[in-house]
Parts: sequence; C-alpha cells; structure tokens
Amino acid sequence: MLDKLIHIDQELLIYLNNLGSTKWDAMWLYITNQFHWIPLFLLILLILFWKLGWKNASLLLLFIAAMITFSDQFTNLIKYSFERLRPCNDPEIIDKIRTFDYRPRGFGFFSGHAATSSIITTFLILLLKDKLKYIWLLIFFPLTFGYSRIYLGVHFPLDVFSGFLAGFMFGNLFYYLNNKIKISNRF
Repeated sequence: MLDKLIHIDQELLIYLNNLGSTKWDAMWLYITNQFHWIPLFLLILLILFWKLGWKNASLLLLFIAAMITFSDQFTNLIKYSFERLRPCNDPEIIDKIRTFDYRPRGFGFFSGHAATSSIITTFLILLLKDKLKYIWLLIFFPLTFGYSRIYLGVHFPLDVFSGFLAGFMFGNLFYYLNNKIKISNRF
C-alpha cells in the first residue's frame, strides 16, 4: 500500500514538474524564496499593529515567532524520522524531472515551506476573519509557495500536502491557545 502511494506521488511529481517551461522558471525560483514575500509580511505586520495597537501586536508577534519555531522544529523532527530524499536528490527519478541550480540538501518529507506558511495563514485567517473581509485571500500565499516547491522538483506533492495539513492543524491549535491565554484581547 505504502509503495503504491509513493509510486503515485512520484508519478504526480514527474507530471507536474514537467508541465513547467523555461519561460516560467525565473518566476517560480523567485516565488520559492521566502525573502521575496517580505512585502506581504510587512503588510500583515501593519494590519496587526493597526488593529491591535503596539503592545498587543508585539505580544502577538512573539506568539507567532513561537508558532514558527514550533513548526520548524516539528518539521525537522518529521524529516529526520522519515528521511525521504527530495526529488531533486533522488537517483530513482532525477532523470525524469526538470532540475535547477537551486537544489536544497536534506530530506523532503514534509515540506517546511508548506507547513510554516500554512500555520501562519491558518492562524491569521482565524484571527482576522471577523475584522477583515478579504483575509481569506491570504490562502493564496501557502498554495503558491507550496506549488513552487513541486515546480522546482524540491518536494513531492505528498510532502507539500502533508505540510499543508500539519500547518492547518497546528494553526488551529495555536488559534485555540491564543484564545485561551488571550494574547490578543482586541480580536
């Protein structure tokens, strides 16, 4: 059963990765770099400070930093427990996919980019849903970010989907914790 799932995952990656073209490569390389998302992060910071005030927003940012740290450490625990090679480093399929100069080392299951972007997005959507009409549009951040990992052949689709799932679950958990300890009183 597991072998069949891994085979399907590999075939789906090969298909999706080979849909790419050199015309779009630079864009996806740009998208996958988290530093290029800084304008979005700054916008979110401005919204938080605007809606919460300096003190509450600062406390919430510490809470978000703890969320990110948790996500990163949990992802590393999973990666080093499963030790699944990234597609771009997997000798079984390397000749079947498009590869790039960008080839991260380490293991791929599950995607830290997908998990961290999803945990933050889930938390912020839940936190701001009653205050900002279009906050749900933030969902395009992890979806785009996650697809870039598949396009570039650095994660299998299952790596990205599992990262999304973990991020969604933990985003809900941290939202629940935030409400219990009342980090942000004004929301």
